[in-house]
Amino acid sequence: MDEIEQTNVEQDAVLDVGYTDVPGTMLTDSNAIADFIKKTKIQDVLNWGRKNSLWFMVNAMGCCGVELLATGMAHYDTDRFGIIPRNSPRHADVMIISGYVTKKYLPALKRIWDQMPAPKWVICFGDCAISGGPFYESYSTYQNVDDVFPVDVFVPGCPPRCEALIQGFVELQKKIEAKKDKGTDY
Repeated sequence: MDEIEQTNVEQDAVLDVGYTDVPGTMLTDSNAIADFIKKTKIQDVLNWGRKNSLWFMVNAMGCCGVELLATGMAHYDTDRFGIIPRNSPRHADVMIISGYVTKKYLPALKRIWDQMPAPKWVICFGDCAISGGPFYESYSTYQNVDDVFPVDVFVPGCPPRCEALIQGFVELQKKIEAKKDKGTDY
């Protein structure tokens, strides 16, 4: 066997076995690293940070939007929970779908969702967002938004009060801490 063939055979053996000639080293991939992190205390620390810094996308539609905007004001002081309103989808990690979603507005809402960095979560706020509300089976209103977005928390009411939205955030924080949220595919 000449020298070139022997080098190719040695390289193939290294790739098949998964290690190099350096003792004590192994090759790994990003999936193995992600699986390792999910099973360690590091994931708990990451989830603690994520649950205590939920920045929500201001996306006010209909009468539920008034309650959404009021939640971010000084009276309810969501900053104490680490819940901060953001106007850019690139800075937010929670999208609140408040009020009715028209079929014309749905593509823009999907674009906003796509622009948000992972991990990201969704809260459906109000009866119109959950099922269409009084506009159910209307020609222009989209029902069942949870078919399009992975909704983590539903906040019912017409319109729901600000305290209900804060309770929805608390429920989302519990889901993140327990690793039962839909945004954990990161």
